[in-house]
Amino acid sequence: MERLNRKERVAAILKILSDNPNKVISLSFFQENFNMARSTLSEDVTILKKVVEDIGVGSVETVAGPTGGVRFVPSLREEDKQSFLKELCESLKNKDRIMPGGFLYTNDLIFSPDITNKLGIIFASYFRDKEPDYVLTVETKGIPIAMMTARYLNVPLVIVRRENKGAEGPTVSINYVSGSKRQIQTMSLPKRAVKKGSRVVFIDDFMRAGGTAKGIIKLMEEFESKVVGVGVFIEAKTEKKLVQDYISLLILNNVDEEREIIDVKLKNN
Repeated sequence: MERLNRKERVAAILKILSDNPNKVISLSFFQENFNMARSTLSEDVTILKKVVEDIGVGSVETVAGPTGGVRFVPSLREEDKQSFLKELCESLKNKDRIMPGGFLYTNDLIFSPDITNKLGIIFASYFRDKEPDYVLTVETKGIPIAMMTARYLNVPLVIVRRENKGAEGPTVSINYVSGSKRQIQTMSLPKRAVKKGSRVVFIDDFMRAGGTAKGIIKLMEEFESKVVGVGVFIEAKTEKKLVQDYISLLILNNVDEEREIIDVKLKNN
């Protein structure tokens, strides 16, 4: 590669790190690709740390040891996160979102790359310290948010299905009780999808009583694995949840179909 000046190197290093969030990239990789001394790289990383923190997009961490290096950890400043979630609340209050039965239309938000990208950063910041091996979700509407969360945690996404798909090989299936409808439902996952002894985070778009999250916990027990975090975009206000330890970003208090009023607010975690 043609020798770059400092500004060009810092920009190139940031590009590489941001394309690989939460992944440790060895210092030797940068030394070899940019033909630079270790001391010069150390100075570049110091500049990069300050730039990233000043513009409020995350942090750059140096990892010591023989397998160490440098990584970019994306995050949102608290004021930026609050502003973003407040905008979502205002959008959700639009009466045109009300559907029969008190449901809300949210597809335009959940399938917006810009919105799910930020939601992924937020959830990843909550669960990074849990050191998960996988992010799990249930088909279908939770997939975009879970995918972005998995990206920023730098772990694989695993999708639990409502029905057994024969093409995926041997599966583990369980029955669980829907928390809101009190109906018996089924979820399935291929045996090879999650390794024994894994730590997983479950991400979903909506939670009523928590029956699905409870089912995921039960399913992971069959894999001898542990759910170390549960995150949901919107939580419906109910008297009792089947799970207690979870993170929700917004809380839906009530949908008044007759008066066309939607009461949704930020959840204080």
